[in-house]
Amino acid sequence: MSTITIQPDGWKPAKGYANGIVSEGRILLVGGQIGWTKDQVFEAHDFIGQMKQALANIRDVVEAAGGTVENIGRLTWFVTDKSEYVAHQKEVGAAYREIMGYHFPAMTMVVVSALVEDEAKIEIEATAVLPRS
Repeated sequence: MSTITIQPDGWKPAKGYANGIVSEGRILLVGGQIGWTKDQVFEAHDFIGQMKQALANIRDVVEAAGGTVENIGRLTWFVTDKSEYVAHQKEVGAAYREIMGYHFPAMTMVVVSALVEDEAKIEIEATAVLPRS
């Protein structure tokens, strides 16, 4: 079973995320992923590049567990610069769709003063529900 999006009657449509997701299966909790490669090297030094890498890292973990991005039910984003995120909304959407397709789980974004890795501009954690084996 993949995820089912929940949209309460009368609510304005969510743009780029879901208000609720229903899934059934094995829960995969993906720790916060930042914009470095599998070798822990920052190849991208800009927000969009790091965002794409963090999402690709999440996708790789989900796929290693036998799932697909469609199994992701929740993403929590931690960003260090709200204005940088807001200023690049169009690029954020395009980069997101490049990695995640048109699957929009429940999402939360939190602005933080810093991340543990000084060079990191974004950290994203995920919850996926994989099919029962």
